[in-house]
Amino acid sequence: MPHRLALQEQRRQTALLLGLSVAVVVSVAFSEYLTRTLLGLAAFWPANALLAAGLIALSGSRRVSLTIVFVVFHLAIDMLVGDSPPRALLYTAIDTGEAFAVWAICLRFWRGAPRIRTMRSLILLPAVTTPVAVIGALLCAAVLSAGFSEPFLRVLVDWFLRCALGLAVALPATLVLIDAEHRRSFHRSWREQFLLMFAVGAVTLLCAHPASGAPPFLIFPVALAIAYRLGARGAAMASLIVAVITLPIALSGASPRFNAILGPVAQARTIQVFVAVLFYTSLAAGLALAQQDRLKRLLLRREQLTRAARSRALAATEAKTEFLATMSHEIRTPLNSVLGFAQLLATREDLPPDVRRQVNLIDSAGVALLTVVNDILDFSRVEAGQIELLPQPTSAAGLLRDTVAIMAPEARAKGLSMDLEVIDPVDALHDLDADRLRQVLINLLNNAVKFTDEGRIDARLIVEPGDLEDRLRFEIIDTGVGIELDKQALLFQRFSQTDSSMSRLHGGAGLGLAICRALIEVMDGKIGVDSVSGRGSCFWIEVSAPTVEPIAVPDRPKVSAPGAAKILIVDDHPINLEIGAALLTLVGCEVDLAENGKQAVERATTGVYDLILMDIHMPQMDGLQATRAIKALSAPAGKVPIIAMSADALPRQVERCYAAGMVDHIAKPIQREVLYAKVERWLHQKTAETPVSSK
Repeated sequence: MPHRLALQEQRRQTALLLGLSVAVVVSVAFSEYLTRTLLGLAAFWPANALLAAGLIALSGSRRVSLTIVFVVFHLAIDMLVGDSPPRALLYTAIDTGEAFAVWAICLRFWRGAPRIRTMRSLILLPAVTTPVAVIGALLCAAVLSAGFSEPFLRVLVDWFLRCALGLAVALPATLVLIDAEHRRSFHRSWREQFLLMFAVGAVTLLCAHPASGAPPFLIFPVALAIAYRLGARGAAMASLIVAVITLPIALSGASPRFNAILGPVAQARTIQVFVAVLFYTSLAAGLALAQQDRLKRLLLRREQLTRAARSRALAATEAKTEFLATMSHEIRTPLNSVLGFAQLLATREDLPPDVRRQVNLIDSAGVALLTVVNDILDFSRVEAGQIELLPQPTSAAGLLRDTVAIMAPEARAKGLSMDLEVIDPVDALHDLDADRLRQVLINLLNNAVKFTDEGRIDARLIVEPGDLEDRLRFEIIDTGVGIELDKQALLFQRFSQTDSSMSRLHGGAGLGLAICRALIEVMDGKIGVDSVSGRGSCFWIEVSAPTVEPIAVPDRPKVSAPGAAKILIVDDHPINLEIGAALLTLVGCEVDLAENGKQAVERATTGVYDLILMDIHMPQMDGLQATRAIKALSAPAGKVPIIAMSADALPRQVERCYAAGMVDHIAKPIQREVLYAKVERWLHQKTAETPVSSK
């Protein structure tokens, strides 16, 4: 690939050398034969600009070759048109020096080729090259005045206008024509380009022809139209065509349109001004349009990159979700056995005290591991924007009181006192998501207990009445280790710990406070901490909520004892079947077992069940397929509530369970209280929906 690029660059340089060489020869011949004034100086001299552009764009020996072509043909054509050898040498030397001076200035200012892509660069280039023309004019005028008795001022003005116009017009035009960026924009068919150039040539001839009455300003709209269609390159070519046509005709005295009545000198000045104004007007329009086209292409490119980045981000999110789903399932499955059997052992009354303590430690460790898994899943929900609030009339004081009651046993076990203070002049219900707010408060209280070895923990609620909403401030104050000021900013970042040794001592994934912050932000609230290292911390929450009236809740119907329930458990793991059956048998339920979805459909068809607990991942027929098959059965089998009991706990996985026809979801590892609550709820629901027969 590098070798091929090098070959392409060599071919481009060779083609550029040939093109510039031809242009130099043609321009010298054109200027000397067709645009000479009375002093024998050309009115338009683009050869210097072409040589300067070649010195800028070419490399190595190609610069030398172009310089030789310039010098040889300059000398030859000068002498062919009647200049003496000394004059020809003088003109050639000064012109060559001007080209090299422009090259040196460009290397100084631009460190290479100037890029004519903005109005600033278009104005800056002639501002830099004009002093070169002034110096060349002074040198030429001085030599011609001293050695050839030519009028100093006249030579000075003519030479300056000759070179300044060539550098100001031909150099930007050449740089635009060889710029790859301009070649990539404004792609038009060859037919359209030819027609546009023919149009500007025809209009120019019409305006310059002595028999025509067309004014010269008609050239401007045509040149601007070309700039609109072809960009800066089209504007440069159109201006050069106008100069090539008007200069010979006007300077020959054939056209009365360009101040011919005032004499050849005035006519030459008028032509020079006209060409310069036309060039800069049309090229400015072309550059503006090229800039717009470049921005459009850049915008399209960025849109493509954005779409590609979005696709990659979606793919990464999908991969992360699948990874979380797999890891969650693989962790929850063995954890179900650990917690399940620990809970079963804890119910036995024949355990010695030391064995019961060890079983409780196993259960506590399992619950801690489950908390880490749930934190990761909660954070994935937060990142996916899947946290939805379910506000309901809530007593903020009652919520804090219940939360403190939950955490009080852990505090007492460490010898800590836990007190509650409520300052609530409103004493009303507020529209809050009690579950999410309780989750945050439990996390803060749990951290307070974890990081406090002695002293006390205070939970405080301050309610400040407002016109539309009240401001609720919860504070959890401890006398624990405290947090250094420079580390407090890390607390609410994901996977962060304030101290590595603290992390090793207390554990945790570093997600709890990040989840708390995300939940509070969803509530449009604030969360923060005030702490002094070694003197404790105060974590605070501020949320705003309106007061609401309580909602009347209908009485739940009375039902028979759970022992009357017949439940089918479906799971391909024998250990899970054993744990589920044992837990439900403890409360008097009659339990049947099935090892896969196919067996579950067969048992549901032949048996009568009050409830079905269904795993998802099973051989032969998975839980979703089995649920659809059972729901397709005729009543009463098709009306039996089916609860998912699976290690698939991500929101998307739970949604698939509901879509298949399941009514609820129990995440593994199975928590005894959760299992009993779900079973009781749906047994009550089924009993309430069963019509009472009349005798």
